[in-house]
Amino acid sequence: MANRPFEFFVLRYVPDIVKGEFINIAVVLMQFGPIDPGLGLLAEVRFARDWQRVRCLDPRADVEMLAALEREIRAELSTPHGRADLLHQFEDSFSNVIQLSSIKGVLTEDPKREIEVMASMYLGAEKIGGMREATGRQRILAKMQEAFEQAGVLSLLAPVPAERYTKKGDPFQFDFGYICNRGIKLFHAVSLKKSVDAATMLWAGYVRTGSAMARVARAAPELTAVIDDDIDRDRKNVQFALNLMKDEGIQISQVADMPMIAEVVRHELSA
Repeated sequence: MANRPFEFFVLRYVPDIVKGEFINIAVVLMQFGPIDPGLGLLAEVRFARDWQRVRCLDPRADVEMLAALEREIRAELSTPHGRADLLHQFEDSFSNVIQLSSIKGVLTEDPKREIEVMASMYLGAEKIGGMREATGRQRILAKMQEAFEQAGVLSLLAPVPAERYTKKGDPFQFDFGYICNRGIKLFHAVSLKKSVDAATMLWAGYVRTGSAMARVARAAPELTAVIDDDIDRDRKNVQFALNLMKDEGIQISQVADMPMIAEVVRHELSA
C-alpha cells in the first residue's frame, strides 16, 4: 500500500489558561483531502488510557466530561461532515479548557500503526502487545524534541505552517522554527529508510515557502533536515533525495548531531 497524506493534531487539557500548563489527552489522525470511496473514511483517535496525569495537574478535573468527549469525537469522525464540524466545535466550545495543537501533515501507509506511534510519543502511552518501538520519522522527531528540551529551548520553538506564506489550507508544516537576528531557522525530521517521500515533500514545501519567508523576515530562511543516522547513502533513491534537498539549499544533519544543534539554538536565542 502506498503512502497517503494525513493530518493530525493533539488535544490538550488546559485547566488554567493564565498559567498555560497543559496535559496531552488525545491524538486525532485524519486523511487529508478528498475521501477515496474505495478506501473508506480514514480517521483515527487515541485518548490517554487513564486520567492520572490529568488529576495530578487538576484534582478537580471533570473526568466524566473527558470520557464523554472521547465518545463524541469518535462519533463525529465517523462521517466526513462530522470531521469538518469537529474542528469548528473545538474553536467555539469548551471555554479553552480543551485546546488543539497546530495541525501537522504526515505521510503513512498504515494509519492504524501511525496513530499508535503518535499515542506513544504524545500521550506517554505504554507499548501495546507486539507494537514495535517508534521508528522512522517519528523516532527522529522524538529525538529532536528530546535534544531541544535538554537544551532548555523546546518551549521557545514552534511549528511553522506553510500556509502562512503560501495559500490557506496548505497542509505542510515545518516541525520546529524560530526567529533570530539571522532570520528564520527551521528544522524538520526526514526519514529515508523506507522511502524518499518525506524528503520530496519537504523539498516541495520549502520551494513553495522559501522566497515568501525571505520577504517577510528580510533574510533568507535556513532549513535543516534531520535524517536517520544509519541510512544507506549508496542507494540511488537516497542519493537523489539528498541531492534534491542540498540543491535547494537545505542543510542535512543526522540525529546524532542534535545535541550540538540544540546548543547552537540555545546560544542564538539567548544572544
